[in-house]
Amino acid sequence: MLPFDPIDEAARQWTKRWGAVDAMHAVTSLMRVQQLVLARLDSLLRPHGLSFARYEALVLLVFSSRGSLPLGKMGERLQVHPTSVTSIVRRLEASGLIVRVPHPDDGRAVLAEITPAGRALVERATEDLVAAGFALDGLEREQLNEISELLRPVRAEAGDFEADS
Repeated sequence: MLPFDPIDEAARQWTKRWGAVDAMHAVTSLMRVQQLVLARLDSLLRPHGLSFARYEALVLLVFSSRGSLPLGKMGERLQVHPTSVTSIVRRLEASGLIVRVPHPDDGRAVLAEITPAGRALVERATEDLVAAGFALDGLEREQLNEISELLRPVRAEAGDFEADS
């Protein structure tokens, strides 16, 4: 543990050379928190044999009406590259948490379908994540909502979703 905040020190040094110190401080803080949160989430999910990316894929399938989705649609909804979806699906399939099945209406497409073991694992893993406040347990509900609202315009500007006018 450092005796000073390295991001504050970087901001102090930054002001001597460049502008936009507030944006630099915010983005550096955001990136560091992302690293910390992801590491904690992965440590919570590791006993279940999951990474956060694989957990998200399973939850997406649980949320789907039939428990299955085409791989392309999974990539869109998870907002990841097709090769990432393929890798995630391959690992989940090897663990018996999903199966690949032919698409009933499109002979070229493949569906990822969650298995009963996958559903059961999502329930157990979710209990652990909820108990840990999704690694944000140091924040109050109002603060969590504020973070989400503060980041919404950044996500909309990047094209994550169509923002309301």
